[in-house]
Amino acid sequence: MRQLRFSLTPSSLILWLVIAFLIGPFLIIVAASFSAGDTLAFPPQGLSLKWIFKVFTVESFRQSFVTSMILAIGGTLVALMLGVPASYAMSRYRLPFAETVRTIVSAPVIVPGIIVGLALLRYFVVPIGMPITLALFLAHTALVLPYAVRVVSASLGNLRSDMEEAAVLLGCSRLGAFFRVVLPNIRGGILSAFILGFVTSFNQVPVSLFLSGPGVRTLPVDMLGYMEIVFDPSIAALSSLLAFLSMGIVLLAERFLGFSRYV
Repeated sequence: MRQLRFSLTPSSLILWLVIAFLIGPFLIIVAASFSAGDTLAFPPQGLSLKWIFKVFTVESFRQSFVTSMILAIGGTLVALMLGVPASYAMSRYRLPFAETVRTIVSAPVIVPGIIVGLALLRYFVVPIGMPITLALFLAHTALVLPYAVRVVSASLGNLRSDMEEAAVLLGCSRLGAFFRVVLPNIRGGILSAFILGFVTSFNQVPVSLFLSGPGVRTLPVDMLGYMEIVFDPSIAALSSLLAFLSMGIVLLAERFLGFSRYV
C-alpha cells in the first residue's frame, strides 16, 4: 500500500502561508462570533451562541436584509433580461463595434464602485430628484450586468450554432428556435449568472454607501453603521452567517451546475 509522506518544501510553505493569509481572517471572525464576552475581541472570551441569536432580534438587520434581498434578486433578474439578448446578439451576429459594446458593458466592473455611486448621486439623484431607491436599484443592476453578459456568453460559446439552424430549417421561427433550443441548453449558464450576480449585489458596499438614505439601507451598510455605535460580537456573528450563506450558494451551484465552467 502506498504511503503518503508530508514534506515541507519552500513551495508548500508558500502555499500554506497563502492559505493562512486568505482563510485566517475568516476563521478569526467565526471564532469571535461565538465569544461569551460583551465586546468584539479575539481570542474569544469563552464560548456562547447568544450573539448568533441576537442577530435575528435586531430590527434594522431584518429590514436591511429584506432590502438587500430585493435589490439582489430584482437587479439580477433585470440584468439577465438585458444580458441574455445582448450576449446572444454578440455571439451569433457580426455586429459593428461589437468590441466597443463589450467594453461599455464591462465598464461597471472596471470603474470603481465609489465613482459609480457618486456619479448617480451627483447627476441623477440631486439634479433631477430621482428616488434614492430607484437609483440604488439601477446601480445594482448596472454592476451585475457585466457578469450576466460574461457568463451567458461563455455558455453560448459552448453551444453549437448548427442546432439552432437545424430547428429553423425544420420550420421553427428564429424566435421560436431561441426559446425552444437555445434557452433550454444554456439554462445552466443563466442560473450560474444569476447566482454570481446575486452574491455580488448582496455584498456590494461602495455604491450602496453613496445611495443609502433614511429607511433605505442595505445590510452591509447597516452593519457599518451598527459598528459605529455598538462594538459587540453580533457583527462577527452576522458576518459569519453571511459568509457561510455565500459559500453554501456557490458550493451548491458548483455541485449541480458546474459553476466553474462559466466563471
